[in-house]
Amino acid sequence: MPAICIHDLTFAYDTRKALAGVSFDVADGALCGLLGPNGSGKSTLFRIMATLLRPHSGSVRVFDRDVATNPAGVRREIGVVFQSPSLDRRLTVLENLECAGRLYGLSGSESVRRATELLERVQLGDRTRDLVGTLSGGQQRRVEITKGLLHRPRVLLLDEPSTGLDPAARRALRELLSDLRRERSVTILLTTHLLDEADHCDHLVIVDRGRVVVAGAPSELKKKIAGECVVVHGTDPDALAVDIRERLGVTPTRIDGAVRIESPRAHELLASIVEHFRDRIESITLAKPTLEDVFLDHTGHRLEPGDT
Repeated sequence: MPAICIHDLTFAYDTRKALAGVSFDVADGALCGLLGPNGSGKSTLFRIMATLLRPHSGSVRVFDRDVATNPAGVRREIGVVFQSPSLDRRLTVLENLECAGRLYGLSGSESVRRATELLERVQLGDRTRDLVGTLSGGQQRRVEITKGLLHRPRVLLLDEPSTGLDPAARRALRELLSDLRRERSVTILLTTHLLDEADHCDHLVIVDRGRVVVAGAPSELKKKIAGECVVVHGTDPDALAVDIRERLGVTPTRIDGAVRIESPRAHELLASIVEHFRDRIESITLAKPTLEDVFLDHTGHRLEPGDT
């Protein structure tokens, strides 16, 4: 049985459809990434999974508990960490976690025991008595994740978990999530605009205009891109793209001041472009497909930093 099963999900804000028949499963114990541009429906989908919105039709089931008919049962199974801070900066780390534990029906002593254990795991065992407002952004993010794990959920939902983290803190977060999956078989679904973070997922779901446009393992999605990619920077990229198309019979894409071409014969194409357009080229590179290429191929635009 999948940990999360989403079938033909729809939701609309007045006349604007946010979700139009979204369907996908997340396997028990998997790490699933959810990507999409602004307005794609990703945030709405996340809020439905977190039981904050009720779907208009279709279903979301978490370990066979339906978010619409059994939201309380779903909440017992999930831990949710939103992008926006939810900690009280005027309380200590431990006081924040004690308050959260009581909301889940834990006694004060059990909340403290679990919180202390988890804080050691996220390398904050020496900051339990410190005010949250004195912690760095990365440390506060780790406390947020600790709060989401306090009631020992089987599913952890993370909204942009790497927001505000430096590269070292991101690595530490990846290690923590890996440990959770290995030791407790926690299923993790995260939203992200960081493609390197998405590359570490077992399964990736890309949503655009309220629909799933592609899903699968990152490695398999990249394999489906035709060959390699040639990226050319030139003095007049618009004219260069037209001339490359007419001269070489390929279909370039104009992205961020560059000309990009996917081709199964990319090495030959690169040589031909240099031969015919040498004087108009500032730089030219050849690379294997990345998740950015996958995203671009299926949505028609890049995943910008604001697409969260």
